[in-house]
Amino acid sequence: MKKFSILFALFISVTIATVQAQTKTVPNTTQEAADDQDKSLVKDYLSQIMGVALSTTSNVKLFQFVYDWIGTPYRFGGNTKKGIDCSAFTKELYSKVFNLDIQRNSRDIFSMVSPVKKDELKEGDLVFFKIHSRSISHVGIYLGNNKFAHASNKGVSINNLDDDYYSRYFYRGGRLLDSFKKELEVESKDSK
Repeated sequence: MKKFSILFALFISVTIATVQAQTKTVPNTTQEAADDQDKSLVKDYLSQIMGVALSTTSNVKLFQFVYDWIGTPYRFGGNTKKGIDCSAFTKELYSKVFNLDIQRNSRDIFSMVSPVKKDELKEGDLVFFKIHSRSISHVGIYLGNNKFAHASNKGVSINNLDDDYYSRYFYRGGRLLDSFKKELEVESKDSK
């Protein structure tokens, strides 16, 4: 009977140890690897959709924001997914991606930037156009590889600066002035 009790106790302890081993959680390294793979897939997908090499960018947030708004209809004065204009799209992007509150009008936004040559544009810079006007009438966000995102009469889309239409009306590129950037950062921290 003693042998039976020892064997039974041994059987129970092995069974408990096996059950505990099977129910232990998998280390986070598997989850982290899956997250990295998901981010890589997102970059690949957005690269194909947008025609921009996202493997060279660290700002997936910018491209995710643009992707989320693609196809939103154009509406002059609009600022929602029901309809948006170019300056509201730019303002919303800068708010959500860069945590900066910029002006609402394309001409006012231009007053906040330092000019940048077309061949010196970087991801996140602004591009300004004078379309059928002597003054700035349109703004977009540079994505790289001569592509820019904007809200046009066809809705939020991505176009190429070298397209005949846009190259004809392109005025200047612009980078948010450091002085405005610092001022805007201070203002946004004070308002929170």
